[in-house]
Amino acid sequence: SSSIIGITRRFSSATTVAASTTGAARPTPTVQVPPAITLFCGDPTQAGLLVGSVYDTATRTNLTEQRMKRMNRIAWDSLPLELAIKKVKGDGSRRLAIFSDADCPYCKRLEAEMKGLDNVTIYTFLFPIDQLHPDSARKSAMIWCSPDRIKAWDEWFDSGKLPDNNGDCATPIAQTALLGQKYHVNATPTLVFEDGSFTPGALPLDRIEAEMTQAAAELKKLPTARK
Repeated sequence: SSSIIGITRRFSSATTVAASTTGAARPTPTVQVPPAITLFCGDPTQAGLLVGSVYDTATRTNLTEQRMKRMNRIAWDSLPLELAIKKVKGDGSRRLAIFSDADCPYCKRLEAEMKGLDNVTIYTFLFPIDQLHPDSARKSAMIWCSPDRIKAWDEWFDSGKLPDNNGDCATPIAQTALLGQKYHVNATPTLVFEDGSFTPGALPLDRIEAEMTQAAAELKKLPTARK
């Protein structure tokens, strides 16, 4: 039968010692786990290991997710924003960065949700995932090479219209790919909020607003973030 064998906040890339239900320390199988509050369940033979999130049952809060977001923050000022398409809405006072793939259906859904955002500056890093969308890099280059990148990006997602060019200008696509690797971005869309926290997925508008509000609050009490 399965039993809880430990809870850790540490990153492990080798054998980890965890407390068993009997109180004895014993090694668990070699495993990599994210730096977070993580729950381990296994059987006495160590033939299997289940790694999961820890929730606060009173508030229904995913404590593992919260911890990971705090630990994986970056310094906003470390983002090379000159490599992104910059779009200002309203007074542009809030800031949001996005890693986006031109052929990603979830990115298209996110773009539709973000039409309701106001008073924000959005920085879009072109991040084609070739394994999933082999034509995305070509389309991204055409959009970047347009004299009006914002218009070209919006028209592509609104109507499927690409700008009239060959996409043969200098683009930042190789650099944004390296940037994504540096920050372990492995899905599109991935949103980066003003406190430097990352959230993947096509979030609905109310969730984006909530995350931006939370990020603004965290920013006020945030020590220097990881670069």
